[in-house]
Formats: sequence, C-alpha cells, structure tokens
Amino acid sequence: MEMDGGKAPTGAVSERIREALAITLRGCEELLVESEWLAKLARSEAAGTPLRIKLGLDPTAPDLHLGHTVVLNKMRQLQDLGHTVIFLIGDFTAMIGDPSGRNTTRPPLTREQIEANARTYFQQASLVLDPARTEIRYNSEWSDPLGARGMIQLAARYTLARMMERDDFTRRFRAGHPISVHELLYPLMQGYDSVALKADIELGGTDQKFNLLVGRELQREYGQEAQCILTMPLLVGLDGVEKMSKSKNNYVGITDAPDEMFGKLMSISDVLMWRYFELLSFRPMAAIEVLRAECEAGRNPRDAKVMLAQEIVERFHSRAAAEAALARFEARFRQGALPEDMPEQVLHGAPIPVAQLLKQAQLVPSTSEANRNIDQGGVRIDGQRIADKGLELPAGTYVVQVGKRRFARVTVRAAS
Repeated sequence: MEMDGGKAPTGAVSERIREALAITLRGCEELLVESEWLAKLARSEAAGTPLRIKLGLDPTAPDLHLGHTVVLNKMRQLQDLGHTVIFLIGDFTAMIGDPSGRNTTRPPLTREQIEANARTYFQQASLVLDPARTEIRYNSEWSDPLGARGMIQLAARYTLARMMERDDFTRRFRAGHPISVHELLYPLMQGYDSVALKADIELGGTDQKFNLLVGRELQREYGQEAQCILTMPLLVGLDGVEKMSKSKNNYVGITDAPDEMFGKLMSISDVLMWRYFELLSFRPMAAIEVLRAECEAGRNPRDAKVMLAQEIVERFHSRAAAEAALARFEARFRQGALPEDMPEQVLHGAPIPVAQLLKQAQLVPSTSEANRNIDQGGVRIDGQRIADKGLELPAGTYVVQVGKRRFARVTVRAAS
C-alpha cells in the first residue's frame, strides 16, 4: 500500500495556495500526498475550476455528534475556499458494514434502518456545511447497477494479499477470529465511490486510512488521477479516554439542547479542552495559542472553556441560546460557589448506582449515608437534585455535590 507523504517546495506557489495548504493541514493527522495536493490546488487556481472534495458517511446511527464534525469542519473550510463538497451517504456500503477497527464482524443493517438514519444525516450535516454549495449523493446510485458481473470485475482489480495488509484484518486472522467475505468488499466499494465521483481528495478519520488508499489505487486502475487523502484525528470523548461515541455515552450530540451541550463541554478536562479548540473551534490557531499562553501564565482555564462552549452552542443553535446557556450554568454552579479546585475522581464499572458513586468518590463514608443524603435532598449531579436512590449513572463525566461543601468531578468509565 502506498505510503508516500512527499512534500513539494512551496516557494514557487502563490500566497493563496500556501494559505489553502495551511487551512488543509490545520488539525489534520496526515495529508497524502502533499506535493500532489499542491499541484491540484495550482491547477484549480489556474483554470478557475473547483476541486472535488469527498466525504462518505454510512448512516449506521440516526444522529451525528461532535466527533463527526471534526471532518465536517474541514470540509466546510475547503468549501469556503471555493471547492465542491460532495457529502456521500453510504446507503449501499452501510448494508455491508465498515470493519474498520473492529475485532468482530459488524452486523449488517436492514434497508429500513439505513433509510431511517439517512433521512437525518444531511439535515444535521447542514448545520456545518453550506447546503446550497454541497452536492449530496448516495452510493447506491452506482453500486446497485454494478450487479454480480460488475462486482466480480471490480474485485479482480485488487488482490487478497493487498487486502490482508489491513491491520484489523491481519489481527483477526492471526487470532483465529472469523472474517466474512463480504467485509473484504467494503474497502473496494468505498474505493469505487471515489472512481464514480472522480474525487480529487477524500477525507476521513485516521481509522479510514486503508479504505482511502484503496480509493487511490482503484482510480489509477480506472485511468483516473489518484485522489489525495486527508485523515483527521478521532475526537476523544468527554471521558478523556475513548473516542467519542454514542455507545460509550461520552458524546456531545449536535442536536443536544443548548444547556446540555454547554454543560457537557464545561465538564471536559483543562488538558482535553485545547484539543477540542484545535479540532472544533473556528478561531484562528494564533488566537488559540495566545489564549493558551494566557492560561499557562495564570488566567483561569475556565474562561477559555466558556469561550469554547459558547462557540459550539452558538454554531448549532444561536448566539442568544449560547448566552442563555451560560447564564443558567452560572446560576446553577458559580453562584452556588462551585469550587474551582474540586477534586477529580475516575471510577470504573458503568453503569454505577448513585450511592456507590458517592461512596467511591469519597463524598460519603457509606452507601447508607449516601441514601440518607438523597432522602434529605442533599445530592446534586450536574446541578440537578437527585431523588431516586435506584438511579444508575452511565459512562460520562459529572459534577457531583453532597450538601453545601462537598464537591467532586467524577468520570465514570466502563468496567476495565
């Protein structure tokens, strides 16, 4: 598999192209191949024709979260440079199931599940992309007509040895875990999407690198210029450990209510906050570095976290909603004398009973004392009074208060 990341000298290119390259590289994990991307940008500028920017998402769940927007934000930045953004909904590939990063075969979705999820995808993606300048496509357009003959002809263009270079396939094979034949078709079908769309560059998470490289190879097989690939980091979730995922309940949904979105973002650690700024904020990197230097020099990091939370809430709701969310957050926490230096605890075993959480976080000496405080109305989680002693808390990060003076920021993780 091609791994060349060669760079071209930028001295001979225009300032506009250098700026476009800087925008492309911001926050990215890898650009392959940089010299080819510069050549494409130069050709586009000279001819006055936009490049074709491809992103494919399989509608495996009905909602998008901030992790998805890391790539969508990059698409919007390239869109604002005047290029054509293609938002590809993988209604065909979703029936196969992407094996990326998995140790077991992913159960294929039904057509009904895929159609239900796809209905919300573009609507939610339009909160980031400019829908008037976005080309929306479904890969069933060209995948369905291939038929058995076309699938065989496509499969003949790639070898099993090359397919087994993929890390997750190799690990599963060596461990004796089954690999279904249909899973081998997934990278081929994603690569064929790039052929059908004549993509100049394809974006994806770091876990998609193999699939994106297959697209380059197939484009060459079909006599096209190979696409560049741009991989973006996987956003770490609110727990600061696992990648953001609804299944791990460490996510911020882009359709979350303003107060919920604001509160979740305020719960992230001060260290993780800067990664969120880099990957999610539209502020110039220079401004972010100034803010970071100020915090390192003594400014309260909470000020920066408020800026980030307000920016994100305003993007997906409105400025008024962001200001109202801040005001309500302040009323719930700051006016309640929430300590700036509250202890932080990490607990394992989600979901965890609330009484056990209080005990293990050392906020009470026993579960009976925890239940007594709940009965007396003295327990709050994220500002909300807890009355249900049977409550179990899923994985996530919570601000927990017992009485007037005992506080902790508690991160609950799945059992290790």
